[in-house]
Amino acid sequence: MEVEKEPLIITDKNEMRQWSRTMRAQGKTIGLVPTMGYLHEGHISLIRESHTHTHLTVVSIYVNPGQFSPSEDLSTYPSDFKGDIDKLKSIPGGVDVVFHPYNLYDYGGGGVEREVRREKEVGGGGGGGGGGGVVVSCVEERGVGHETWVRVERLEKGMCGKSRPVFFRGVATVVAKLFNVVEPDVAVFGKKDYQQWQIIRRMVRDLDFSIEVIGSEIVRDDDGLAMSSRNVHLSPEEREKALSINRSLSEAKLAAEKGQVNCRELKDSVIQAVREAGGRIDYAEIVDQESLEAVEVIKGPVVFCVAAWFGKVRLIDNKEIYLRC
Repeated sequence: MEVEKEPLIITDKNEMRQWSRTMRAQGKTIGLVPTMGYLHEGHISLIRESHTHTHLTVVSIYVNPGQFSPSEDLSTYPSDFKGDIDKLKSIPGGVDVVFHPYNLYDYGGGGVEREVRREKEVGGGGGGGGGGGVVVSCVEERGVGHETWVRVERLEKGMCGKSRPVFFRGVATVVAKLFNVVEPDVAVFGKKDYQQWQIIRRMVRDLDFSIEVIGSEIVRDDDGLAMSSRNVHLSPEEREKALSINRSLSEAKLAAEKGQVNCRELKDSVIQAVREAGGRIDYAEIVDQESLEAVEVIKGPVVFCVAAWFGKVRLIDNKEIYLRC
């Protein structure tokens, strides 16, 4: 029986960077799996993927306030740090480090740092490393606050970027910060967040990070629903209705492979199925896999991306489509 591996928990940026440099000096390669905690099997699959590419694996657990707007769910984002550690210990091979920073935007007494502490002291946020109802931005009007952002300007505009205009700015910035702190050789992201994965790939290319970005396939529950930390907020009835996303996407992919290449018709079929199930469509787009530009007729590799609301939960899913010539 394999003995559980206890990960080293690091909260300080300088300590994290020093650990990585020490390991690299010993000839070790390092993989990074960035997460916001509340881990599920989808996250575990990313860790397993990292094991196949590197000697050591770092999992970051940090709820990033920079990607939430005032109307979004930072304060309600689920967290269970102790449960996360237990799950990581149970993985064959485990993880070597859990990087769990208190606040990546704290530069010495900044306003955001104080607000995060105040919210935690009164019970807000929990153990996810950044929750708190009043923390919606990392920009301060004065003092030494964070004011530098990374934008991947064209790729961030469509799909999730339309309804969440600050989201990808926050994602790209915090991932760049994690890359600079952890200094990994490989970083693993899930393809469920397809636009995010491509944005990170483009940022790494454009800014010359010496990091290989790997996209890992979507992990689904037995009923077909794409795994997400937000699924916990679905009622049993809402969850059943949400299965319409994967079912309709699968049907659209099959139709495309059989010769239906008109994107308007394919999108309409998915939109209708989700609406009939009681969902509210945010977007349904068929885009080029690399440029993320919308296409009208499928002529090459595309991805069909959907975001929809069931109750108060926004879910995303996608299907890659490759047509045989």
